[in-house]
Amino acid sequence: MRILVIEDEKKIASFIQRGLKEEHYAVDVAYDGEQGLYLAEINSYNLIVLDIMLPGKDGIFICRELRKKAVKTPILMLTARDALEDKVSGLDSGADDYMTKPFAFEEFLARVRSLLRRDAAQTSNVLLVADLELSQLSHKARRSGSEITLSSKEYALLEFLMLHKNEVVTRTMIAEHVWNEAFDSFTNVIDVTVKHLRDKIDTNAVLPLIHTIRGSGYMISEKRP
Repeated sequence: MRILVIEDEKKIASFIQRGLKEEHYAVDVAYDGEQGLYLAEINSYNLIVLDIMLPGKDGIFICRELRKKAVKTPILMLTARDALEDKVSGLDSGADDYMTKPFAFEEFLARVRSLLRRDAAQTSNVLLVADLELSQLSHKARRSGSEITLSSKEYALLEFLMLHKNEVVTRTMIAEHVWNEAFDSFTNVIDVTVKHLRDKIDTNAVLPLIHTIRGSGYMISEKRP
């Protein structure tokens, strides 16, 4: 599960990010409204944690823009305000839930889990490319009906590729979204993981799905690029 946190107070953002990572969520962080809106529009997230008071574009504006563009990702709004009209404005803009800072992290996690369960109930959470399917709930992969055993990193990489099927994803994108760290050009860990994943997905298959785009990155597609 990948979560986007849009919060300009770096201590709070770091606290939330650290706590979510300890619960095994992948977390991206934006510290202003413009960056947050950009990330929310170009990436697929299971949940957005959105502060109202942000530099640039505020949380109400971001929420309205995402809903206008049919982004249905659940949004948990955070704010230091506790006036009823602020809560109403947040929910009316399209937010799914609302918390006032400061808050207990245990309650925050409970809200996160509730929104993720609600979202899971509304979608199949099964990604498909040709005869390859991946369940985001069970983390199980199958090709032509046969189950494929994946390590945690192989699963995260395959999920990221399938969320961007027919698109080229660069090594830098993979490093940031699968490893959650800056890309180190001196390591070949990404290429090694891709090779292991390709061996499991494409070995003995008539139709190869994982393609290397020379000089650019990788793509998962049933069509040869």
